[in-house]
Amino acid sequence: MTVDRTAVLAAARRIEGHIRYTPVRRHDALDRLAGGEVFFKCENLQVAGAFKARGAMHALLCTDRSTLVHGVATHSSGNHGAALAFAAARLGIAAHVVVPAGANPRKREAIRQFGATVVDCGPTLAEREAALAGIVEQTGAHIVPPYDDDRIIAGQGTAALELVADVPGLSAVWVPVGGGGLVAGCVVALAGSGVTVVGAEPELAGDAALSLRTGIRQPPFPPRTIADGLRTSLGERNFAICRDHKLAIHLVTETAIEEAQAQLTRYLSLPVEPSSAVPFAAVCAIRPGGRVGIILSGGNVDASS
Repeated sequence: MTVDRTAVLAAARRIEGHIRYTPVRRHDALDRLAGGEVFFKCENLQVAGAFKARGAMHALLCTDRSTLVHGVATHSSGNHGAALAFAAARLGIAAHVVVPAGANPRKREAIRQFGATVVDCGPTLAEREAALAGIVEQTGAHIVPPYDDDRIIAGQGTAALELVADVPGLSAVWVPVGGGGLVAGCVVALAGSGVTVVGAEPELAGDAALSLRTGIRQPPFPPRTIADGLRTSLGERNFAICRDHKLAIHLVTETAIEEAQAQLTRYLSLPVEPSSAVPFAAVCAIRPGGRVGIILSGGNVDASS
């Protein structure tokens, strides 16, 4: 399929009734910190705790059931794995998820609770992919990539459609950037709408910003940022979309992420992952003013942290 605004609109129709239409929240104290009106699309309240449920459900709904007869498989630091496990369980399909060492325990448990088989692996992308290849060889399962997939990109973009429908007059929507499924989906969803999409990324995982600056897709940085959902490198399709639409990405420090997460948790009274806090950290640093939206990508926070 070709990923464009039409594809995102079609994805919204497919997944309706299968995922939550999440609310938008704001708080005067957060507006003051950001220097303008900020509206938060609460995908941390989404099914399985993250926006990933949109893409996973869409991928399965637009794939022929004969392709899914042996189940589905993926690799994930947690949120995509839980989302795919949820979607597969809803549709009566077996799921296998490769999870790297050091993944958030809450995310790992969420995958198990939705009935998927969890397969542990090392922390690098190469180790993830090798473990996934082994599962596919053993089971014949259909791979559903975490972000570099047209079905996934179209599904994730539905969050942006909902946000701009609920909050008229936004000048921009700020989005965290990891593998790029969410930001690429938002870019194509809002193309031609007059609403700019802006990316935000940790300095310690700044491969996407570097990729767009150099014009060459970069490998992932060492997995050191606390924003564990953003440690992966920008996907090939996602890179092309972001490059062609001249996406701007702002980098933030670990301290800024921690401070933003604390403020969001305090004033919204909701669980907010470090990855979700990255765009707010960037908005607080840039202070663009006006009326902006931020997608809070997930809320699967380890209760012990």
